[in-house]
Amino acid sequence: MTDLTLTQMAVDVLTTADGRVKTALSHQHAATWFASRDAGKALEIGNAVPPMQPSRPEKPELLSPRDVPRRRPGSPQGRIALLHAVAHIELNAVDLHWDIIARFSDEPMPVGFYDDWVKSADEESKHFNLICDCLEAMGSHYGALPAHAGMWRAAEDTAQDFMGRLAVVPMVLEARGLDVTPGMIQVFKQAKEAKTIEALELIYAEEVGHVAYGSKWFHFLCGRNNLDPKDVFHTLVRRYFHSTLKPPFNEEKRAEAGLPPDFYWPLADETPRKKRT
Repeated sequence: MTDLTLTQMAVDVLTTADGRVKTALSHQHAATWFASRDAGKALEIGNAVPPMQPSRPEKPELLSPRDVPRRRPGSPQGRIALLHAVAHIELNAVDLHWDIIARFSDEPMPVGFYDDWVKSADEESKHFNLICDCLEAMGSHYGALPAHAGMWRAAEDTAQDFMGRLAVVPMVLEARGLDVTPGMIQVFKQAKEAKTIEALELIYAEEVGHVAYGSKWFHFLCGRNNLDPKDVFHTLVRRYFHSTLKPPFNEEKRAEAGLPPDFYWPLADETPRKKRT
């Protein structure tokens, strides 16, 4: 066992820079949490102060989204760039899930809330390592290319708003992953890269659960406060998400995760795309 509280374990992960070391700690702390649960005595949640930004390795260089080079996925270099972007997303997801545990511990929540987010953080750690393995099999590594500097913005914007965090991170950003991952899988199927296909299919299956956790606990808080979930969701997304939602949507997987169409379609950008001439 450990003398650390759950929130102290979360801060331990958040203040570790190297991706492989961070995810190893994440796995270790998740195993400790669930061992305590299986023993019938959950660890103390505690209170710890998370950093406003998690520790990061020197590489990748973080650039403004408009400055990150775009590469077509039809080439090996383009597929490496795509996987590098996925690895960066997964590493941020590890930190986001530990951050929600530490940052909002003043809000009394059932122990099942912590079960869900520790499990999610553990799975995101696995996802990061799977994608890193794929990159290394292709002769590259995480940090070899620049990455998106804005990935943590949603966490900073919602640092004082628990319901806002649930609305924007799992129910918008992770739900977007359900929309785009099937297309990524198809890219690697065309390239006949079986290891990457297997990794992305596993990630796709498990991300449904992460979105579902967000929806479940968002609805829980709305019920506790006698609020209409749909109205609150629309208000919070318009406040904190600095864009419109982009169709097409994976309506089947979103429904499986507890996101009905009347949550996201009213926030969608329905402007027809201009045809290329």
